[in-house]
Amino acid sequence: MSEATSLPVYIQISEMLMREIIAGRLSDGERLLPERHLAKSLNISVGTLRKSLKDLEQKGALFRRHGSGNYIKFNTKFNSIYSFFRVELIDGGGLPSAKNIDINLVKKPKPSPFFGESDKCLRIRRLRFLDNLPCVLEEIHLDSIKTDGHKFDNISQSIYLFYKDILNLRITSAKDSATLLPVPVWSPKEFKIMNCQETVCIERLAYDQVGTPVEFSRSWIDTNIARYTTRIS
Repeated sequence: MSEATSLPVYIQISEMLMREIIAGRLSDGERLLPERHLAKSLNISVGTLRKSLKDLEQKGALFRRHGSGNYIKFNTKFNSIYSFFRVELIDGGGLPSAKNIDINLVKKPKPSPFFGESDKCLRIRRLRFLDNLPCVLEEIHLDSIKTDGHKFDNISQSIYLFYKDILNLRITSAKDSATLLPVPVWSPKEFKIMNCQETVCIERLAYDQVGTPVEFSRSWIDTNIARYTTRIS
């Protein structure tokens, strides 16, 4: 089992704060702690924190008042790396991370919806965490045409960022359906729901920048820790 490539720490922090804003745990107009205190609470340097705050400001999630501090700015169109990751801790938010379990070129699963012309796909199995708690088991299938038939030994924390940076593929929309499915037998021991026990599963059909379906995935959620959330505005 190989660990996914980590995002830079300042991006991890800005994404964590953004998810806190989206979940309502940080309110519009709320003043953040002074930078030195906030950096200490997050166990990072002030320099790293300032890079995170600059990233938030560029993404429209923060504004600064000279001599006063940093303030939350809620925006319904945040440009987040995890904008398509709709699972949160029970109380909201949580910093996502991931561990790859298996990455292989395989035959497309049956039955599955149409997601490209090839009969093969890149299958990515991994365990997702929120604040280091294992809470989502993922099996992702990407049409092999989009990979030029290559298998990848490792994939970054954010698969959609990997698609964009490595494959020049952008996921712009998705259709999610919730169902109950048994946890697959390949589930690692870290995922606390037993194999073959049913839990909430999100089936997703994802579309690229020209509106073509290219990916089909299943995500089993440990509902003792997390829940699927979507917001309408």
